[in-house]
Amino acid sequence: MHEPRDPAELLKAAAEDDQTAWDQLESRFGPRMWAVARACGLNATDAADAVQGAWLRLLENLHTIREPSGVGAWLATTTRREALLIIRKEPPGFPSFDVVHDPDPATAVLEADGSRLLWKTVSALHEPCRTLLQLVATDMGSQQVAMRLGMPVGTVGPTRIRCLEKLRTLISLQETVQ
Repeated sequence: MHEPRDPAELLKAAAEDDQTAWDQLESRFGPRMWAVARACGLNATDAADAVQGAWLRLLENLHTIREPSGVGAWLATTTRREALLIIRKEPPGFPSFDVVHDPDPATAVLEADGSRLLWKTVSALHEPCRTLLQLVATDMGSQQVAMRLGMPVGTVGPTRIRCLEKLRTLISLQETVQ
């Protein structure tokens, strides 16, 4: 396997219509962008819109990015901004939730509230739990999670179990208080 290309080099190649560079940018930064969008409390559809919007902003700004080596941080920030724009466009009092084929609107509202509570609680966790659970939510495999977090692959599963237990404890405490 060859050494990964520098983000600045990838950005320059993408600006020259190099599809391989675009693919590498997406595989390197896409999962993080999804985690950022989901951490903002967006459902899958709105998260997809936020991520797609961030890629569009990158395409529009390819030649004006001040620090090409920081394109990963730029994409994460842009995804967060896109997510916030989507949240602001929602009518007040109407939570964002995936289309459910359940005819009961109360169930859909409760599920959306539960999802927001979950992501708010995940955001309150300390590292590496916060990032690990965000990455797991994007269906990223253990090897990719390990690589992103700089940890041995064999420790991802046990760490995930400990982090989920911490999350369960925090949610239980919140439910007790309410």
